[in-house]
Amino acid sequence: MLRLSVLDQSVAGAGRAQDESIRNTVALAEHCERLGYERFWLSEHHGLPTIVGSAPEVLMAAVAVRTSRIRIGSAGVMLPHYSAFKVAEQFRVLDALAPGRIDLGVGRAPGTDHRTSMLLNPDPRAADRFPQQVRELHAWVSGEELPEGHAGRGVQAFPRGATAPQLWMLGSSGYGAQLAGHFGMPYSFAHFITDGEGCAEALDLYRHTFKPGLIERPYANVCVWALAADTQEEAWRLFASRERARVDRQTGRFGALLPPEQAVRPYTEAEEAFRQGLRSRAMVGTGEQVVQRLRALANALAIDELVVITWTWDPHAQRRSYELIARAAGLQAG
Repeated sequence: MLRLSVLDQSVAGAGRAQDESIRNTVALAEHCERLGYERFWLSEHHGLPTIVGSAPEVLMAAVAVRTSRIRIGSAGVMLPHYSAFKVAEQFRVLDALAPGRIDLGVGRAPGTDHRTSMLLNPDPRAADRFPQQVRELHAWVSGEELPEGHAGRGVQAFPRGATAPQLWMLGSSGYGAQLAGHFGMPYSFAHFITDGEGCAEALDLYRHTFKPGLIERPYANVCVWALAADTQEEAWRLFASRERARVDRQTGRFGALLPPEQAVRPYTEAEEAFRQGLRSRAMVGTGEQVVQRLRALANALAIDELVVITWTWDPHAQRRSYELIARAAGLQAG
């Protein structure tokens, strides 16, 4: 059976206060738990007016106290910005709030522009330490000892408990896939960022390089963009908001997500070509149509879990999309 999870980015909506997006994310998590989704993951972006989810670890705490079954995770913490020890402490606290339900997804990408990245961590070579940070983070999260000579040897991240966060590697290229394989970590590929480009190759690289480590056998999922509505026509109408945001992004224009009726504008020839390519790849339609395409993708990639991300201007339409997908996929409502 296909396992389905959720990624939400707290997308800003034009005409609404940004704090509503944060509260809508918490409400969506409660909704998706009732629908039977496996995980609810939160992204990290900085200085971007489209995506206002800048602190997944804080938002995860709010979700943790409002849910009881669904796994909660970061997708992910952009580790080069931070101290691995501090991240370990944050996620040990989260695991205390939701024991055995915390996924700690980490990535190397900045999740922002260069200027904002330097404000988060002024070290221009911070990303070079990423593999070492991953090793340190695992040790502090799991309670294992660091090697002789390490400055952090003997230091523990509290609180300790009977369970620990599950460390995940996130990526959209071969680098993360190879690192996940080397450390024996579960791996998640951001299909929605690359529109699927390089996905199959990254999964093959992960499986080929995998050595038992944090887990005994390779386990991967893929995060894909999808949108369902009661009719195919309605789904494509709602898609106009996401479509406009993607086209605008190509020329460096960022802003809050527009309502579908305001999202339509004349496109240049190059923009129209990009738009048509986007539509040809988009998983948009009724619940049954979307799930059919999700199953085909999962089969083609030989995976049994997909993480679904959905942008709509109307939060009710977003919740309805997840409801229709869950129903068509046969998820067991809680």
